[in-house]
Amino acid sequence: MRTLYWLLACGLLAQTSFAQLTTLPFYKPTPVKSDWLITPVTQKAGVFQTNGGKDLVLANGLISRRFRISPNVATVDFQNLSTNEQFIRAVGPEARVNLNGKTYAVGGLYGQKERAYLREEWLDGFTANQTDFQYTSFSVSPIQPYINWQSRTWTLNRKQPTGQELTLHFASKQPDLQGVDVAVHYALYDGLPVLSKWVTISNKTQKGLHINQVVNEILATPEEESAVVGKPEQMKKPQRIYIENNFAFNNAMRYDLSDQATHWKTDSLYTSQVNYNYETPCVLEVYPGLGVGIEAEPGQTYTSIRTFELLLDGYDRERNGLARRQFYKTVTPWTSQNPIFMHLVSTDPAIVKRAIDQCVETGYEMVILSFGSGLNMEDASDTNIRKFKELADYAHAKGILLGGYSLFSSRRIDDENDVIDPKTGLPDKGAFFGNAPCLASQWGINYLNSLKKFITETGFDLLEHDGPYPGDVCASTKHPGHKGLHDSQWVQMEMQKGFYRFLNEKGVYINAPDWYFMDGTNKIALGYREVNFSLSREQQKLLNRQNIFDGTWEKTPTMGWGFVPLTKYQGGGPEAVLEPLSEHLTDYKQLMMQYYGAGVQACYRGPRLYDTDATKQTVTEVINWYKKYRTILNADLIHLRRADGRDWDGFMHVSPTGKEKGLVMLFNPLKTKVTRIIKLPLYYTGLRETAMIRQGEGKAKMYKLNRNYEIELTVEIEPESYGWWVVE
Repeated sequence: MRTLYWLLACGLLAQTSFAQLTTLPFYKPTPVKSDWLITPVTQKAGVFQTNGGKDLVLANGLISRRFRISPNVATVDFQNLSTNEQFIRAVGPEARVNLNGKTYAVGGLYGQKERAYLREEWLDGFTANQTDFQYTSFSVSPIQPYINWQSRTWTLNRKQPTGQELTLHFASKQPDLQGVDVAVHYALYDGLPVLSKWVTISNKTQKGLHINQVVNEILATPEEESAVVGKPEQMKKPQRIYIENNFAFNNAMRYDLSDQATHWKTDSLYTSQVNYNYETPCVLEVYPGLGVGIEAEPGQTYTSIRTFELLLDGYDRERNGLARRQFYKTVTPWTSQNPIFMHLVSTDPAIVKRAIDQCVETGYEMVILSFGSGLNMEDASDTNIRKFKELADYAHAKGILLGGYSLFSSRRIDDENDVIDPKTGLPDKGAFFGNAPCLASQWGINYLNSLKKFITETGFDLLEHDGPYPGDVCASTKHPGHKGLHDSQWVQMEMQKGFYRFLNEKGVYINAPDWYFMDGTNKIALGYREVNFSLSREQQKLLNRQNIFDGTWEKTPTMGWGFVPLTKYQGGGPEAVLEPLSEHLTDYKQLMMQYYGAGVQACYRGPRLYDTDATKQTVTEVINWYKKYRTILNADLIHLRRADGRDWDGFMHVSPTGKEKGLVMLFNPLKTKVTRIIKLPLYYTGLRETAMIRQGEGKAKMYKLNRNYEIELTVEIEPESYGWWVVE
């Protein structure tokens, strides 16, 4: 077995027959015994045969998925090996496609009468439907990166994920579908209880193939709760299988509110369920709600949404958040990039060069030419490119990265290029943000080409992109990039994701206020209300800590950005801004410490980073501190107490494999000094018996952990101030 794993890891095997697979003597692979969130898993993902060649098994010691492959393919077992929890209660097809207006199942077995559970002895009696796409063969290969990512910035994890990909191939016996190949892909990752799934359709015929819809995952799962009455939207959905896909948008800054393709359905064939109206949500289907609607020309291959399935082992919010964060760091390692940047409000060459020089002097790494700075990347003229290339060259010569902001949505171009509202047939605010151009219009196509040219030729290192938001549909039949309403959403989405992958593969960092992490973006807004930055600095400090606390349950610190208005933004008076910086140095430093102490980059928006030597010294001091502890400060957060203005608040970074096992940030919003005894949960530091803890750069003291892996830490925090402690 070790030899097989070695060959797979080296990419020397691409198995296509059962003879090449290791036989698994039992249905259930051996589970990993250690906690995968603390101890790296050494067992690798593999594909095995079992049950006398009747079944294929994907397993990595954390989860397993087993397929019966005759008389057609169906998932018959899907388990979290840590808990022995089963996620399959009934068989079904592996996918469903609508081609040329007709719907076909891909794989599937029939004959299960009791759908509350699945017994092993029933499997041999199941049959296939000859009108479905039929299984023909399989292939196995190491996972290949789907984005050839490059990084020019500081990055916590520079490794692409590894694992095994199983591809099941299907063909139809229908005369009009001869030459249409459907492949269902499953990628199982090393060290994660995560499986990814997607479908490709290859048109090898001599005529166009209309792809109306593709459902790339169908799972009949056990229900989360049984209720005699209750509608699907009222009832709980299964909580211990987390689904994410790369078809998410709406500017919510959260995946669960952005997801547009995960659907929990009812199962009317499940007649023994408790719900009298058969309305328990217990069937997972993944597909774009408005369909695909595209034409695959001869020789073309269509690729569906990519779905990720993370099997959780409990209901604890922090643990499940840690699992999701580990998933992002591993599967989308570009989200662990985290350069230190400022937002500059000018494009005057003298001011830009001064900001670059200040970055060099204080330790900052990137300048972003902000909204309102005057940057126009849509202008790809030689004169404009020459101006900004000279600035980028100046920055690069000093070791500083340079990038800028571009607005797409919430703007009007003209009747010809704007999104056409399907209800009115007019460009009259049918877009997500009222008015917006259609990305597949001629203007939109030119826009993308101009940005590609500008970024490539200037050598810009970052794009901060405000839109497009492809929830927009467009009823135009005149735009060259799409044919009509039916394909407009899918086409715009693919154009935008393709643009982000293009930039990612060139090493360009991408800030985008929507959920495109799976297709190459690096950072999204932490989650804040912009007008709050017109409030007083005292309010902003506390609200920002609430934003940090709330925005890091599912996102890693590196995935979100915050905001610090050095100059006026969204209104407000002198009490809201930090300029003159030297006159508000205490607030400036604390805002920096809050954000950098959380590992979250903020947009320090203004004309400069410092105004006096004292300000420069303060900024440099904070950045030097951040860089000294950068690895632990970019590690996962444990949420200790949310800011409420009534008592202390804070959080703790943990890294069981790091030099520093933890770093605690605590804040006192009160106008009096506080002394508190705080229980620190140290389980996720990996420490088990004792911990050495020091305040700041002081002397460490040994603490003994209790049976809950906690210690009691006595802290004193000055009024309206903060403190930090290192766990080793």
